[in-house]
Amino acid sequence: MPDLLVPLYSLPEKFRCDGFTVRRPMAHESETIRNWIEVSFSTGWASEVLSAISRTPSTMIIALEKSTGKLAGFCGWDCTALGFLGPVGVAEEYRGAGVGKAVTLEVLHCMRQQGYGYGVVGAAGPVDFFQSICKASVIPGSTPGIYPVPIT
Repeated sequence: MPDLLVPLYSLPEKFRCDGFTVRRPMAHESETIRNWIEVSFSTGWASEVLSAISRTPSTMIIALEKSTGKLAGFCGWDCTALGFLGPVGVAEEYRGAGVGKAVTLEVLHCMRQQGYGYGVVGAAGPVDFFQSICKASVIPGSTPGIYPVPIT
């Protein structure tokens, strides 16, 4: 999977997702979030977001269903490398509701506010998704990227 480059100086407006609260998590929520990511996505992603959750302020955005407070999605940045967006994930039952777009654009705007001019989406799975919401472009020669062969 290739890396993508996102120009942060020409981002679209933030996306408001009806029925969801989009915000940074607080430290006391970290274990619940990490466990949810591990069960819903992977141990690798749960490990990556530990650095995002442990910062103050967090370098992670979460989406919660307003009526239940249930985690619906997340997006982190500066987790594995500075300037990198990800991981990003949305629970299956909320896919197609705009949650991924909302958390991703919120993160990109946070990165811009921090002073980044560009963001990198490392090993981007859904290339079309990122291209459609934030003018991401494939970085030639970026595969396999920064991620080493996993430890076994």
